[in-house]
Amino acid sequence: MKTWLITGCSSGFGRRLALAAAQRGDQVIATARTVETIEDMAEPFGSRMITLPLDVTDAAAAKAAIAKAVETFGGFDVLVNNAGYGLFGAIEEGTPEEYRPMFEVNVFGLIETTRAALPVLRRSGGTIVNMSSGAGIAGGGGGGYYNATKFAVEGVSEALASELKPFGIRVLIVEPGPFRTDFLGRSITMAANEMPEYAASSRKHYRETNNGIQAGDPDKAISVILQAVDADGAPLHLPLGPVAHAIAERKLAAFRGDIDAWRDITIATDFDQR
Repeated sequence: MKTWLITGCSSGFGRRLALAAAQRGDQVIATARTVETIEDMAEPFGSRMITLPLDVTDAAAAKAAIAKAVETFGGFDVLVNNAGYGLFGAIEEGTPEEYRPMFEVNVFGLIETTRAALPVLRRSGGTIVNMSSGAGIAGGGGGGYYNATKFAVEGVSEALASELKPFGIRVLIVEPGPFRTDFLGRSITMAANEMPEYAASSRKHYRETNNGIQAGDPDKAISVILQAVDADGAPLHLPLGPVAHAIAERKLAAFRGDIDAWRDITIATDFDQR
């Protein structure tokens, strides 16, 4: 039996993962910024699930949630940093009032929650699951700010994997493609300053025509995440679905092409010459 602490459980992967873990007999600390939205989740599981308020942008709230988890279950061995949302719009269209709050949730909230949890995890080992995205593998027009937050999640996660290996703590970066969650609904905001110059790269049409009908089955994605958390040889990077894999393959090929195209110049040049 594992004990999970999961952020962002009001909807999407967070809610599904909390329910799936509890249904298989694990203990779960499910959290959300507005705890009233998740209180109904715990009723069928008795003492095996508790719900707590946690605004990940509040470092004190993260510490309080960790303390309550230790008080209730003696600790936890899986931390899932799932809380987050997206902003669509060209870089020129976005404003600080729109993109800075997203960084506070997606990046700094993840960091502060992880920092609060590490003293607990270092005592017994465990797993940190950081929810990234296909958008964390490669950038694309109309999603640059969201790309930037998920690229940051990838970098922090890779560093954590190196730092925490001596403590028996694994890091799993989950990189989903499109799945039928409400990500394109309540979890996406659009830049208010729509500019006709960027109509070709706007993701407004994509959002309107794909919300709720994405190809990916989210319950199957949860099954894979559970399998990876349980596995002894889980990878650091876990692209989910054919779209995420295609993004990764294109990125690897493009990166290799860039390296090879300028290899002779960038290696032959004597950069150390004074």
